[in-house]
Amino acid sequence: MGQELVRGFSIIILYFIVLAGLAIFLKQFIKVPKEVFRKILHLILLGSVFGWTYAFETWWIALGAVLTFLLIVFTLLHFAERIPGYSELLVERNKGEIKRSLIAVCAMLAVLITICWGVLGQRYLVIASVAAWGLGDAAAALVGKRFGKRHIEGKFVEGRKSLEGTLAMFVVSFLSVLAILLAFGSLKWHGYIPISLVTAAVSAVVELYTKGGMDTLTCPLAAALVLLPLVRLWGA
Repeated sequence: MGQELVRGFSIIILYFIVLAGLAIFLKQFIKVPKEVFRKILHLILLGSVFGWTYAFETWWIALGAVLTFLLIVFTLLHFAERIPGYSELLVERNKGEIKRSLIAVCAMLAVLITICWGVLGQRYLVIASVAAWGLGDAAAALVGKRFGKRHIEGKFVEGRKSLEGTLAMFVVSFLSVLAILLAFGSLKWHGYIPISLVTAAVSAVVELYTKGGMDTLTCPLAAALVLLPLVRLWGA
């Protein structure tokens, strides 16, 4: 148990040090738009889901590693916030955003690991649920800012979101979920198309109506609520 925890946790830490460190280092020499840099960090975070699910052999050890990671990194961020330039370096929109996002991500991972891997014994469903949010959300932000012309507004929509961005999230989310299911699942390809379509649609709608940047938590969990019963219904 101890060796598995140390090995898996070391892989996770090394992953973040190398990729996040490289992104921050290159930012000092290459002019990158703030939103693009935010999404680069977003994609690095997304990629870590493979480590959380496959660097460990036991689900509850992976769960323990997630909680340990939360405790350590939250503490480090608490002290790092006192360093001048911290918010600018990590492109925080408001004070404490990174810490709140960390809590949301770790809570999401803890729930998905427990249910998908611990209860159902299908660790790839953790990846599929996160994939429904990850790449799609990045596409929504980038496409919406660059090509968004038709805006969606309303009482339950935070600010203005574009129809183009929402459609981009749907398409990319569909392709992402489909790719994960095809790579790790056991059904024939056509069986996963309706599952991916429904999961992507739910993810896009939930992202549209989520406020306060909490789509990191709401979208993957909403995707899981749809994805898990559909996969079980189709007999995968």
